Amino acid sequence: MVYMSKQLLHVTVITQEKQLSSFVAHAVTAPTVQGEITILPGHIPLFAKLQTGELRYQTEAEKDSFVVSKGFIDVGPNNQIMIMVDSAVEARAISLQKAEQAVQAAHETMSKTVDERELMMAEASLKRALLEIKVAQRTKHSRI
Repeated sequence: MVYMSKQLLHVTVITQEKQLSSFVAHAVTAPTVQGEITILPGHIPLFAKLQTGELRYQTEAEKDSFVVSKGFIDVGPNNQIMIMVDSAVEARAISLQKAEQAVQAAHETMSKTVDERELMMAEASLKRALLEIKVAQRTKHSRI
């Protein structure tokens, strides 16, 4: 991939608990509620709502990603990007075994519960765990 500019994006990923990561990237692709967007250096300021999905980025050395829950992306001036999400996990840190256990637990909860709130939480957990499995399987295959 050829980049026309030497400018870089300065990205910070923050969850409810802590600043998870800070890195420099050539491009960031985020799952917004309006659809997937890619931000390159020089992008106009933007504030958008994120949905659960895969946040991908390209550094000088590699392509990598996070599985993120809902939140916001703030693209500021001077190529500053702030990703604020409820939770996030780096693709390389995903445990396939834990994700598969979460799928099983969500299915069990969904089959037993009559509480609407609990059902919604189980569905969200299931969606995230399935996404983690998909991302983990893809990244494991691409790194062989």
